[in-house]
Amino acid sequence: MQTLLLTTIDWEKMFMPSLSLWEIMIRGTITYWFCFLYIRFFRRGAGQLGISDLLLITLISDASQNAMAGEYTSVTEGFVLVSSLVIWDYAINWLGFRSVFFRKIGEPDPVLLVKNGIIQRQNLKKELISISELMGMLREQGVDEVNDVKTCYIEGSGNISVVQK
Repeated sequence: MQTLLLTTIDWEKMFMPSLSLWEIMIRGTITYWFCFLYIRFFRRGAGQLGISDLLLITLISDASQNAMAGEYTSVTEGFVLVSSLVIWDYAINWLGFRSVFFRKIGEPDPVLLVKNGIIQRQNLKKELISISELMGMLREQGVDEVNDVKTCYIEGSGNISVVQK
């Protein structure tokens, strides 16, 4: 019975690419860069992901799957596609470590949210953070009153840093 199941598997189809491996790498590269730039410039940092952000990332991954992969059917094509995404992710992190230009692209500058107890409303608006969200983040840092804050920044990672008076 076991040998019968193994003989019915189409081993050639499983490992022989149906598309050019270069095409899959190029598709993966284009899709990676589009998603990276979109998330970098239009979404907050990872530390501030809400339900809608997680939903967006899930939908992007589903919507971009066909753009990246086309109609591939082999395991080899899947390996090449995943490898191209991992290589670009590593390359951006490596370049960000080595280059100021790529660091600026990969990680945004900190944004001042509170200065000397005064909420910087324009910056909150720019970052799409409500006052109740800000107060929740301050409470997580052990601060009850905004008047006790010397400075509060949202960092490039999406986390907040608070310096108390």
